[in-house]
Amino acid sequence: MSLLVLDNVDASYGAVRALKGISLRVEEGAIVTLLGANGAGKSTTLKAISGMVKANEGSIQFAGQPLAGKTPNQIVRLGIVQVPEGRKIFRDLTVAENLWMGAYVRRDKAAVERDREMVFDLFAILRERRTQLGGSLSGGEQQMLAIGRGLMARPKLLLLDEPSLGLAPRIVRDIFDTLEHINKEHRTTLVIVEQNVHIALKYSDYGYVLQVGKVAIEGASAELRQNQGVVETYMGIQG
Repeated sequence: MSLLVLDNVDASYGAVRALKGISLRVEEGAIVTLLGANGAGKSTTLKAISGMVKANEGSIQFAGQPLAGKTPNQIVRLGIVQVPEGRKIFRDLTVAENLWMGAYVRRDKAAVERDREMVFDLFAILRERRTQLGGSLSGGEQQMLAIGRGLMARPKLLLLDEPSLGLAPRIVRDIFDTLEHINKEHRTTLVIVEQNVHIALKYSDYGYVLQVGKVAIEGASAELRQNQGVVETYMGIQG
């Protein structure tokens, strides 16, 4: 059974129909990327999964359980956590406090402390910055903190919206190396919305290309990466 299944999902913002029958599957332990131009429906797909946008039609199931009618808080408790576009860290809280906020659904204090140390092992700079305010961090450090905060909820499925946005290429590679480690070592399933086509397909197992609210093409990332027509036609990027 697939960990996550979207079947013919529609979603709207008022009169604007953002998703037009999206269907996709995410296997447990996989890294799946959603690609496409701005306005294609990528971020809306993540919001529909995490309960921030209501699906008007179709169904979303996680680990065999329908998500219809569940609040974002209930969905987090099931094991789905989103790292939003723009990081959305708590700028007036310290790094350590931001991480504690990520564990708000948990009551296992000793395990939470162990997971905080795990985050510090993944992102050593956060250990050094633990007493600094989130707003004082660089963009790359804020992205690390946003990912670390998401991990503190101990997710089964981690949704990431544009993790490379505004970051230098070296930092982007470091972030994606760490995401790959999280996937392999902690068996966390990842769904990544990403405009950097080449790095997204390099690090993922499977990809969906969205176009105006629909899945235009899908396939194994290695195959999509070799298809120059996919890159040029759907992302407008050469090479």
